[in-house]
Amino acid sequence: SPAVTGAGPLLRTDVGFSLGAARFDSAGRLVRLGDLDIDGLRPDVWRAPTDNDRGGEEPVERAWRSMGLHRTRHRLVEVSHDSESLLVRTRVGVAGHDRALFADHHWRAEGDSVRLTFGVTPHGDWPHPLPRLGLRMELPQHLDTVRWYGLGPGEAYPDSRRAGRVGRFTRTVSEMQTPYVLPQENGHRADVRWAELTGPDGSGLRVRGQELFGLTVRRWTNEDLDAARHLPDLVPGENIHLTLDLAQHGLGSASCGPGVLPAYALTAVPMETSFVFSPLTS
Repeated sequence: SPAVTGAGPLLRTDVGFSLGAARFDSAGRLVRLGDLDIDGLRPDVWRAPTDNDRGGEEPVERAWRSMGLHRTRHRLVEVSHDSESLLVRTRVGVAGHDRALFADHHWRAEGDSVRLTFGVTPHGDWPHPLPRLGLRMELPQHLDTVRWYGLGPGEAYPDSRRAGRVGRFTRTVSEMQTPYVLPQENGHRADVRWAELTGPDGSGLRVRGQELFGLTVRRWTNEDLDAARHLPDLVPGENIHLTLDLAQHGLGSASCGPGVLPAYALTAVPMETSFVFSPLTS
């Protein structure tokens, strides 16, 4: 293990930072929690457009792509720390425009767990709603069992959820998908209180939200889903892709009727919530 220096719960290492059971690289990216490797944790605003997103006289998909939301760029702004916490600030923007989201990741240890307080502040003009606002990360592929306490057992979205009921559910990652003929956003579970991803031996990751959150678990990225035109195009990758949503734009019915009602449109406004990440051992 790397040598450490400093005092208190947060320690400087020769490759980054150590905070309780969590390990971070020098750019403040979470790379390990307990014995679990974690990669690519960052804000996410994109979803693979649905048939409804593509429909209507003014398709919202067209607006999203014109804003460049399908090709955002992430830039590290600041990494700072005190003896007990780590603050990482990033900018999520698009090329050729000052429109951006500034995201603060404030990490603090809680026993064997680590708490992330995640806040987002929009900058510039946002004339259209966001597809989603959440966090994405990659986990080892053996974490194939998903348990959650929230709406289920099938998918549920802000304006399409009456078939769901609140309970505890268990599915494999494959069973979390809804195989629409034309690949598109699917498989989201709403109003989740906590979720666990585990392997055959029961080890893995537990996520608990300060508030209700949205859960999506796949073997491919949003970008893979967006690019696919047929189900066989979706080839499982080497990792599990987990997304935790603060909010997601509604589905509406623009492919055959009206678009998303104003109450379910995801406006770009400041948001903040927190998640507690806990390693699960066998």
